[in-house]
Amino acid sequence: MPPEPVHPLITTAALAAELGAPHLRILDASWAFPGPSGQPEPDVKSAHQAARIPNAVFFDIDVVADHATDLPHMLPSPAVFAQAVEALGVSDADRVVVYDQGGVRSAARAWWMFRAMGHENVRVLDGGLPKWRAEGRPVESGPSKTLARPGRFEPRPAPDLVAGFEQVRQALADNAVQVADARPRGRFSGVDPEPRPGLRRGHMPGAVNTPASDLFAPDGTLLPPEVLRTVLEGAGLDLERPVLTTCGSGITAAIVALALARLGRWRTPVYDGSWAEWGGREDALVVTG
Repeated sequence: MPPEPVHPLITTAALAAELGAPHLRILDASWAFPGPSGQPEPDVKSAHQAARIPNAVFFDIDVVADHATDLPHMLPSPAVFAQAVEALGVSDADRVVVYDQGGVRSAARAWWMFRAMGHENVRVLDGGLPKWRAEGRPVESGPSKTLARPGRFEPRPAPDLVAGFEQVRQALADNAVQVADARPRGRFSGVDPEPRPGLRRGHMPGAVNTPASDLFAPDGTLLPPEVLRTVLEGAGLDLERPVLTTCGSGITAAIVALALARLGRWRTPVYDGSWAEWGGREDALVVTG
């Protein structure tokens, strides 16, 4: 049995009170979301060096990935993941807090990655760096400090948290598991183009659109549980039935999984390939509207 999970979120106040605590590892898991065609992406690594939470190190989702596939930032093997996080000083005994520069965005992907590798003692900073800075909390700049010791991380893969192409196709075919698509409504309907070239527009037949952007309060924190439930049920999810999540490339899908964890639904799988895989396969059914 997997270990007992911890609360998926940590507040800025709680993290501030723990700064410098032993066995606390803070990771900046920011990722540059693709913008409209021709729009330059932000340089999240430079931004990390310019201002970050004290003692944070950068967790690069594109580097801690499976490079044997042309799909973006797919979950790496357990050995590759362990080597990467050990180099960041993360060990089995550590409490991990992940955040990002945009609020609660790509940090949810890092949260899911750690859990998929069996490390349940991981939390997302609610509101991320924007809320931290808005409250006047400390930041540091310059190159990340080299940790005094490497970590020792033993992965314990949790395959029930990772969905593949065939699992998703079966879920759609027999309707035993709901598929929640976290992409914006325009991309889900096929009105708006996909940011990655070569992908068809539209969505999987039978998928439910649950845009990740609907799950946040104005201050960038995740909505309270009772409001999350209302939003997800209003989108068409039955929260008493199994759900798996998908999006463009497995990043915002993890936000929906995080929201479901906030509601006590801890074992929600994320379709790792998401639309980057599904929308590029000719044998995958796609509908619009």
